[in-house]
Amino acid sequence: MTLVHVTHEAVRKIGGIGAVIQGLLTSKEYLKAVKRTILVGPLFEADLPPADKLGGGEVLYSLLDGVDKGYRDILRPIEEKYLTRIVYGKRRFEDRREGVSVEAEVILIDPNAVDPDRENFFKANLYKLFGLQSDRYEDLDEFETYMRIAEPGYEAVRALLSRDDLPCVILSHEFMGMPLAMKAIMEGEKGFKTVFYAHEVATVRPIVENHIGHDTMFYNAMERAMEEGKYLEDVFGDQSGFFKHALITRSPRCDNIFAVGDYVVKELRFLGPEFSSVNIDLVYNGVPAYEISLEEKLRSKRKLQRYAENLLGFKPDFIFTHVTRMVPSKGLWRDLKVLKHLDPMFEREGRTGVIFFLSTLIGVGRSPEEVLRMEEEYGWPVNHRVGYPDLVGYEADFYVGVEEFNRGSKAIKAVYVNQFGWDRERCGRRMPEDMEFMDIRIGTDVEFGQSIYEPFGIAQVEPLSFGAICVVSNVCGCVGFLRKASGGEDVPNFIVADYTKLPGDRRSLEEILSIGLKERDEIEMRNSLEVAERIFRSLPRDEREMERMIERGYEIGSRMSWDVVVRDYLVPGLGRALRG
Repeated sequence: MTLVHVTHEAVRKIGGIGAVIQGLLTSKEYLKAVKRTILVGPLFEADLPPADKLGGGEVLYSLLDGVDKGYRDILRPIEEKYLTRIVYGKRRFEDRREGVSVEAEVILIDPNAVDPDRENFFKANLYKLFGLQSDRYEDLDEFETYMRIAEPGYEAVRALLSRDDLPCVILSHEFMGMPLAMKAIMEGEKGFKTVFYAHEVATVRPIVENHIGHDTMFYNAMERAMEEGKYLEDVFGDQSGFFKHALITRSPRCDNIFAVGDYVVKELRFLGPEFSSVNIDLVYNGVPAYEISLEEKLRSKRKLQRYAENLLGFKPDFIFTHVTRMVPSKGLWRDLKVLKHLDPMFEREGRTGVIFFLSTLIGVGRSPEEVLRMEEEYGWPVNHRVGYPDLVGYEADFYVGVEEFNRGSKAIKAVYVNQFGWDRERCGRRMPEDMEFMDIRIGTDVEFGQSIYEPFGIAQVEPLSFGAICVVSNVCGCVGFLRKASGGEDVPNFIVADYTKLPGDRRSLEEILSIGLKERDEIEMRNSLEVAERIFRSLPRDEREMERMIERGYEIGSRMSWDVVVRDYLVPGLGRALRG
């Protein structure tokens, strides 16, 4: 079997989809089940050196670079047909801890070079067969990018495959792959099947993020609306102007649909009646599970304690962390609410704590020179200033909350590290010389992740096998996976914060839709107290308890590994697609 992954992360891991592809391709179960893997995506940077175009991989064909290792006769006719340019090669994926190193093929299509007549003909056929009105979205670069790579991408896959490589399943990772999947459906060739891989529901995310009631409103409204036989557009209005919605609502035409979390399944069903009868398979994301010793845990924690002492002048008993992207959906303000409740509990027991928020809006981070200058001038990252190279955009808004928390807290302090990376070069001279990124994952006592919208949440549970307490919101997709992995038993390492739990009597749909800031804030303050109490009870007070947390975390994490995901969820779902 050949799997074709259509994604914007074909050559670089940018976010969640890249992490999923990395996890799948380095799974031993995946390597047993899949004979050949091809990644298809846009050629974003045509002027890079040949190897850099593939993220450091080997280029086998690229007339842009004068490279041809025997593929000109296969790929040049496709370039001439569509007036585009193709880069073909291989990229390596590694999991050094597990000793896995594999190569996957990569096909990149230049979305800026296109035959307009063929493009228009393709769009006309999409309207006839799928009702997709492409003319509504042609001024959007993101829509056009994936529309333009669809036909040459599909034909390049076909040309490179032999009969022995079939069957071939095309995985549309989110909306990006739907034009190519629709091309495959349109052609109807034997041996080719399509799957829509929902890493989120693109229509739902902005509704949750932009409504002041966030998840508190949305998930209660969804439940009530579905009880009344209503769908998303009945409640939240026409969504057809949103191009991602237009693409993903064509996914029922695929041979199967994968969803990374239980709520993603519900959200898809809520999109419309066309989703009510199609099969949707849960295919959770995997959780890295590495076995460590107590001494390894303590070694990393000591580094974090030393860093905290260098910054704040005291050595904390407990380390809290939240490693995430700086976006509203991550619910960072909820962490501060929990810590406000936890602070007096710590004070009464004579305990201290520090939370490190590692999150930035700048993808490549600040340069080492900029970090040193900020550190020397005003004590970054304890102190911040608005404006680049320091706080930009939402970073400044979040820091207001951090300052307010620190003014009122006595036993717990917050440090906001708005940087990409976690070592001395990236974070300044006060960080221990031997600090590495894995130290913030291994050494933490508590990792927060109380998102308002989180289809799965890999980052929230990465420290699980290291004995950390992972605090997530009930809308995170990883909650369902953990409950299955634990057999429904209570797991001390895992705390679920429910911010969708409404007080009082049953409410009408109209009342739920009117939930605003005041009521959500009251619900968050009340429910965050429950979370703080559970954290306080669960924190290990000595090394024996810490060792038990490590053992239990690894045991549960092992049941949520990528090998488990592939064997128990992905492969059966692919089987249903092949029979579809």
